[in-house]
Amino acid sequence: MSITMLFFTALALSMDAFAVSVSNSMCFTGLSKKQGLANSACFGLFQGIMPIIGFFAGQLLGNFIAQVDHWVALILLGFIGGKMLLEGIQALRKPESCPAKQNFTLKTMVVQAIATSIDALAVGISFAALSVNIWGAAGIIALTTFVCCLIGVFLGHKFGLLLGDWAQIFGGAILVGIGLKIFVEHMMGG
Repeated sequence: MSITMLFFTALALSMDAFAVSVSNSMCFTGLSKKQGLANSACFGLFQGIMPIIGFFAGQLLGNFIAQVDHWVALILLGFIGGKMLLEGIQALRKPESCPAKQNFTLKTMVVQAIATSIDALAVGISFAALSVNIWGAAGIIALTTFVCCLIGVFLGHKFGLLLGDWAQIFGGAILVGIGLKIFVEHMMGG
C-alpha cells in the first residue's frame, strides 16, 4: 500500500473521531484547551492501537487470508465505509442534541475513543492481508487522527455539528473507494 493510500485510509478512519471531537467541543460547555488536547491524544492513541491488534489477529489466519486478501479488503473497507456513510446521512437527517449538563470526563473520552476506533481494528485485519508495515501504518493513523481531532475541537467551537456529520460521510466514501481500488487492482493483476 502506497503512502498516499495509507494517508487517505488514516484520514478516513479519523473522520468519526473528528466528528465526535467537533461534537464534544460544542456540547461540553467549558471544554478547556487541555481537555481538547487530551481528547485528541486519546482518539489518536486508540486509532493507532486498534490496527495493530487487528493486524496480528489477521496474521493468525495468514495463508488463508493471502488467497482472499482482495476480497477481505473489499468487504471490510466496504462495510466500514458503508456504515460510516449511512450513519453520517442519518445524522444529517436527524441531528442529535447535546447531552444535558454533562461533564466531560476521562471515562467519557475513553469510551468514545474505543467506540470510534473499532473500524481501525477491522482495517488492521486487511493490513495483515496486504502485508502492510503495521508500525508505520499505525503511527500514521494515530498522528492523522490526533491532528484531525485537534482541528475538530477548534472547528466545533466555531462552526457547529453539521461539519461533523459531513466529515463522517466523506470518511466513509474514502474507505469504500480504497476497498474498491484494492479489489480492482488485484483482479487486474496489478
